[in-house]
Amino acid sequence: MPTAARLTAAFCLALMGFALSRMIMPLMPESTQFGYFIPANIALGLAVGWRVMGARAGGGVSEGITIGLTGAVVLVFWGLFIQAGREMIENAMMHRYGGVGEALVGMIGIGAEYFLIMATVPIIAVVLIGGAVSGVITNLIDSKFP
Repeated sequence: MPTAARLTAAFCLALMGFALSRMIMPLMPESTQFGYFIPANIALGLAVGWRVMGARAGGGVSEGITIGLTGAVVLVFWGLFIQAGREMIENAMMHRYGGVGEALVGMIGIGAEYFLIMATVPIIAVVLIGGAVSGVITNLIDSKFP
C-alpha cells in the first residue's frame, strides 16, 4: 500500500543511487560502456527504498538511522549483484567459463573487484551519511503523514 514514507524512502534512495552512480563512473576504466548503469541504479534505489526502508518506517531518530543504513547497504549489495551479474553474462557469452559453477564463482570475483573499486572515502561517506539522513527523513515523513 502506498504511503508517504514509502514514497519518501523510494525517492531518497533513488537520489542516492543516482549520486553514487555518478561518483563511481570516473573510477572505472575509460573503456567502460555504462549503458543503463544510472537508470538501473535509480530503479534499484526506488525498489529498495519502497520495499526495505518504506516498509520499516516508524519510530524515532535512532530507528530512522538504522533503517536508512539498512536501506543503503541493501542498495549497494543489490547494485553490486546486478552489475556483477551483467558482467558475468557478458563473459559467459564469450565462452570464458567452463560451466555454471565457474560462472557463479566468477560473478563473486567480479562483485568483489567492483566493491574494491568503489571502496573510497567519498563513496563510503555518501552511503553512510546519505543512508542515515534518508532514514531520518523517512521516519519524519511517516510521523507527519501516517
